[in-house]
Amino acid sequence: MELILSILIILACILLIFVVYIQNPKGGGLSSDFGAASQLGGVQTTNEFIDKLTWSLAGSIAVLSLWITLLQPKASKPLPQPKKTEQTQNPNQNQAPNQKPNSPKGQGQ
Repeated sequence: MELILSILIILACILLIFVVYIQNPKGGGLSSDFGAASQLGGVQTTNEFIDKLTWSLAGSIAVLSLWITLLQPKASKPLPQPKKTEQTQNPNQNQAPNQKPNSPKGQGQ
């Protein structure tokens, strides 16, 4: 499912790039080539169509991005780590106080 949504987002981004390149920042754009009174399909002017297409693509990218984010699995809480005790830090703690560490019992005492 995430793969399909990712592909749709990428396609919408590419289409949005092309639609923005068609527009002219000073108001001319593609519609200036056809004349001011020309209409696309007999219903809408070219500028209105490109504006609606731009907003539709931007909105679809936003909605698809939110949707793909909601589909991600939630992270589980980390398990608490056990505390280290003195026994694991000092292995010679169990020996008698008068005895030297790692020395044989019969020698040197």
